[in-house]
Amino acid sequence: MMLMPQTTTEMWATMGSTVASFMFFWAVFQHYCPYQVRRHFERYTQRIMSLFYPYIKISIHEYTGDRLKRSEAFAAVEAYLSVNSSKCAKRLKAEMGKDSRNLVFSMDEYERVTDEFEGVKIWWASSKVASTGQSLYPQPDRRYYRLTFHKRHREIVTEIYLKHVIREGKEINVRSRQRKLYTNSPGQKWSSFRQAMWSHVSFEHPATFDSMALEPEKRKEIVEDLVTFSQSKDFYARIGKTWKRGYLLYGPPGTGKSTMIAAMANLLNYDVYDLELTAVKDNTDLRRLLIETTGKSIIVIEDIDCSLDLTGQRRISSEDDKLEKEAARNEPKEDTSSKVTLSGLLNFIDGLWSACGGERIIVFTTNYVEKLDPALIRRGRMDKHIELSYCSFEAFKVLAKNYLGLEEHAMFDTIRGLIREVKITPADVAENLMPKSPLDDAEKCLSTLIQALELTKETAIAKEGEVAAEKGKADEELPRKQGETEGIDHEATEATVPDRNSPAGKHAAKEGVARETAQATDRKDVCLLQENGNTKSQSGTFEFQRLCET
Repeated sequence: MMLMPQTTTEMWATMGSTVASFMFFWAVFQHYCPYQVRRHFERYTQRIMSLFYPYIKISIHEYTGDRLKRSEAFAAVEAYLSVNSSKCAKRLKAEMGKDSRNLVFSMDEYERVTDEFEGVKIWWASSKVASTGQSLYPQPDRRYYRLTFHKRHREIVTEIYLKHVIREGKEINVRSRQRKLYTNSPGQKWSSFRQAMWSHVSFEHPATFDSMALEPEKRKEIVEDLVTFSQSKDFYARIGKTWKRGYLLYGPPGTGKSTMIAAMANLLNYDVYDLELTAVKDNTDLRRLLIETTGKSIIVIEDIDCSLDLTGQRRISSEDDKLEKEAARNEPKEDTSSKVTLSGLLNFIDGLWSACGGERIIVFTTNYVEKLDPALIRRGRMDKHIELSYCSFEAFKVLAKNYLGLEEHAMFDTIRGLIREVKITPADVAENLMPKSPLDDAEKCLSTLIQALELTKETAIAKEGEVAAEKGKADEELPRKQGETEGIDHEATEATVPDRNSPAGKHAAKEGVARETAQATDRKDVCLLQENGNTKSQSGTFEFQRLCET
């Protein structure tokens, strides 16, 4: 008997019934079969299927290890797919681009796209691993990209294609990255749900070295040093040194230290990490913050002499430790103060952990460089010390060009003479050059600056006069005070010797005779004890009492 071919509907019905039966038995198997047996069965099932499955899968995770550092490979793949996936993916994510005017598209989660390279077809899929933590604040899910290709193309994909993806992704990141200004979150909040260690905003500071009030020679020296550092990756690797450099910016307030940091970031196209030490819980959290920073970045600690007690007050005795332990014992249990130490900060700058990553610049700023511990600012940690002092005439000319568009003016000679005689910061000069109304022209602004310079000069002269007058007055009073002191000492010496005819003198003389008699009687009493025993001792005691009454 010959069987008639089934219709398409009957075939789909049979296939659906078979799949449903298989799923039912698989669910029963997973429910009633012990976990150990099921795990053993799944392992061997995967091995059997791999013999017939012709494809290879490679996963690239966002984080490796214990979520210490974001994978550079993941970031490069993400950037590469953001350009290629927008052409064929059906589900996309949209974000603002570098210029904040155009949207940048990337793959959404659980989306698949196809790529082709030298005739090889490759499939990319975006996925994530859900967090399994049972804590009060669950950790974010772990994202990853999965690459699938035929096993006969293994060599092309692993040796050529993946290198191409990483290289292209990094170049895309450099072209499209929007520089950011980061600040660290308080260490006590890191365990909260999805709370990152660093939060950021777009970095849009307009400062450049051309607009800074600096002497041309100093500006050229700093720019050349920065550019040389950014191009010296191979040099640092050859000499066996971490690719980083430290800058110490010091000088009076208002001399442009923060502005220089912004100019450095704009020159090198680096991100800026503004580290607030008082918000760091301890040295361990300080290292975790360092790990989370990226390359091509500037790590800034402003006013480091005021951030923590890092001014060289080293312990010299164990009494300090005892006092601190006693104080800690009496304090409440929850202590949110920072426990960052000088040793921890030194290791942060150039210890073993500083080698995690590369192409970093560490900048300290301070108004009082003499307060800092020498170990903190030595060469090797702070490699270049830059003093930003009061405004010079060359710096004034830069400000005049920026604010007023002037390169020469008749009032410049007057300003040159005054600016050499007084100490005024670039911030004060800029404030006086800034027009305060639409009617203010260049001459009015320059006149305002001249008035400010003359007032500063008069104030300085008056202050010097007051100091000289106080010094002269102190020099005149010094001999008189010395004479008065000698007179007081002489009177005190005479007051300690009373008159013999006075009642106090007679009383003192009587006390002196009594002391001498008592000493003589003690000696006599000892002799009597040695010669006659206790009887003679009693006689001596009687004699002593009689002499005392006399």
